[in-house]
Amino acid sequence: MTATIAKARQAAPLRTPTDLGPDATRHIAAALTGLLADTFALYLKTKNFHWHMSGPHFRDYHLMLDEQGEQIFSTTDDIAERARKVGGTTLRSIGHIQRLQRLADNEADYVSPEDMIAELAEDNRRLVTFLREVHNVCDEYHDVATASLVENWIDEAERRAWFLFETTRTR
Repeated sequence: MTATIAKARQAAPLRTPTDLGPDATRHIAAALTGLLADTFALYLKTKNFHWHMSGPHFRDYHLMLDEQGEQIFSTTDDIAERARKVGGTTLRSIGHIQRLQRLADNEADYVSPEDMIAELAEDNRRLVTFLREVHNVCDEYHDVATASLVENWIDEAERRAWFLFETTRTR
């Protein structure tokens, strides 16, 4: 073990060694943590609408939102672990999510199925914007590994937005 690694372990036990540098670690981890907050917010909203879906297209919408919720949730661990791999830390609580999330919650007692689908489509499009912002941070610091993951998450969010949009079409 090198003296630098030993010193880093003593100074900050959660700081994973990386060659990205302290500015890159700070900025990439912060971008990923904000993204993680939005991803959890979108996951919970998707499940909220899944649980409260009604109407003539109940089965199709219910199943689609369940599938999308599973996909969204599956990215949360990857996002958090990537923040740790680059030497940062990430979310620690629901309150932390609430302070960082940019996607609005929906606590309405009733939301029509059409409004649910439209709101989730818009939220997924906004998530794509946030993902592109994270990608730009990764590009700035030459973090190709995180950028590669983000590209896959962009594709998944665009697909969800597309499915939701097509669901609302009448022609």
